[in-house]
Amino acid sequence: MTKEILQVRDVDAADLAVLRDRAAREGKSLSAYVRDILHDEAIQMTNAEVIAQIADEEPVDVSMDDIRSYVERDRSW
Repeated sequence: MTKEILQVRDVDAADLAVLRDRAAREGKSLSAYVRDILHDEAIQMTNAEVIAQIADEEPVDVSMDDIRSYVERDRSW
């Protein structure tokens, strides 16, 4: 995996102080903490990405009666 350098400018001082405190509480450097935040954000699909993925899937041919029967059958357990 290649690594890149990211520089963020004009970060509010209060926001930076909060991030530094959180990083310290987790025993991490600010860079490691922010890197983890960015990674967590990058691996999460956005709503638009989820919708696009669903749209690309094959449609399922079921009727409302099929769905009701399935739900009723599940409730009888």
